[in-house]
Amino acid sequence: MNWDEEVDVLVAGSGGGLCGAYTAAREGHSVLVVEATDKFGGTTSYSGGGGMWFPCNPVLRRAGVDDTLDEALTYFRAVVGDRTPAELQDTYVRRGGGVIEYLEQDDSFSFQVFPWPDYFGKAAGARLDGNRHIIPTPLPADRLGALSESVRGPLATDRLGEEQPSTLIGGRALIGRFLLALSKFPNAALRLNTALAELIVQDGAVTGAVVEREGVRTAIRARRGIILAAGGFEGNQELRERYGVPGTARDTMGPWGNLGRAHEAAIAIGADTDLMDQAWWSPGMIHPDGRAAFALWFTGGLFVNQDGVRFVDESAPYDRVGREVIEQMRSGATTLPYWMIYDDSNGVVPPVQATNVPTVEPEQYEAAGLWHTADTLEQLAERIGVPGPALVATVARFNELAERGRDEDFGRGDEAYDRAFSNGESPLVPIGAGPYHAAAFGISDLGTKGGLRTDSAARVLTASGEPIRGLYAAGNTMAAVSGTVYPGGGNPIGASVLFSHLAALDMLG
Repeated sequence: MNWDEEVDVLVAGSGGGLCGAYTAAREGHSVLVVEATDKFGGTTSYSGGGGMWFPCNPVLRRAGVDDTLDEALTYFRAVVGDRTPAELQDTYVRRGGGVIEYLEQDDSFSFQVFPWPDYFGKAAGARLDGNRHIIPTPLPADRLGALSESVRGPLATDRLGEEQPSTLIGGRALIGRFLLALSKFPNAALRLNTALAELIVQDGAVTGAVVEREGVRTAIRARRGIILAAGGFEGNQELRERYGVPGTARDTMGPWGNLGRAHEAAIAIGADTDLMDQAWWSPGMIHPDGRAAFALWFTGGLFVNQDGVRFVDESAPYDRVGREVIEQMRSGATTLPYWMIYDDSNGVVPPVQATNVPTVEPEQYEAAGLWHTADTLEQLAERIGVPGPALVATVARFNELAERGRDEDFGRGDEAYDRAFSNGESPLVPIGAGPYHAAAFGISDLGTKGGLRTDSAARVLTASGEPIRGLYAAGNTMAAVSGTVYPGGGNPIGASVLFSHLAALDMLG
């Protein structure tokens, strides 16, 4: 093989998988990170919090949290079940704290507690106070220097053209801190607009890859191994349809470069896959550009379907709401769009405190037929195409439940997460007097979660369960350790950071 370049470790993708690049560089090995797009950060950079679900990590221990790994593992297994290997689950829960300890030895990294309740509050071992979750400390952009302009996002910048803020927060802060740390190592290189095209196999082992930049193909030898952490394939409509992923590429929150090329390259050499019909779901408020975007933190309102009937706990964790909408769609009980119904307490803008993509002028939503206002519920029902008597009855029933303080129909407020945005109070806020409003919602996702099947060292496996020498996967390129559920905020980024770290340690060991 005639190689154009040689490094010890090649990393495809620049989201949470940067942890693998950092680990390899810190341990003294040459590293090249190739990012298919013009910005670093992937889906991680779009995360508002950049959180990681790592029970009993050093940040939590310093804060006096009394959790145990056994209790956390009890919870994780209770919600994930046997959908993924027990060893993989055990590795995620027990070794997450170790990667934070490793990173905190470098002053480029700083984290803080950000309580975020577990998403299945009634499951055994659930932590209702949220103390399994940490986020990166905000990072002033000037500390990162010129590299700050190379960090993807935020969404307000990428979708609406707003200027990048002077401080990196959430997922952007995490990416910024990895870039800051990597900049200290002369043995680490980062390359934008460079996509993984294919993997090279020699004598049964992955020894390198072909990457493409501006139409030029380059063969890169990776002496120690390759980490595929290039995100999911949520932006590739053809792959979504092939694997039966509900929703559309238009409505994903993943960046445009997440097309599944790393998946396809690995599949072409015999890698096994799992969970390929799965994604991290959410309800999506529809914006004037026609895209449904991840929305949470509802301080009022209720959802109704095309029959004017309520069908879900609106305050439940976003993935659980999204999955319920999908099941309703499959059965024909709900079609898109469905509608948030709310009163005029805060004017025409829906009671959604975290739209992720900022809202624009109300007139644009109204002109697009996405927001409607009427003096009566009957008139509102006519404008959104649902039966008037049904909508009136639905609101009356909801108000009755709100007055009682207990949602006997869908359990809104029965779990800790439901009350996370209402200071522990019931999220059942009655619909008051008119005028009344309706806002159109659809389905969004935070990326696909199906990918390459791996072992607990992040080694990619064949269908027979044998590791493919030299090939590793993490993040949304790896089949999610959480299976078909979303155990808690920070699970996707946490798994990406941890398994890319473990991949680097394994290939260098």
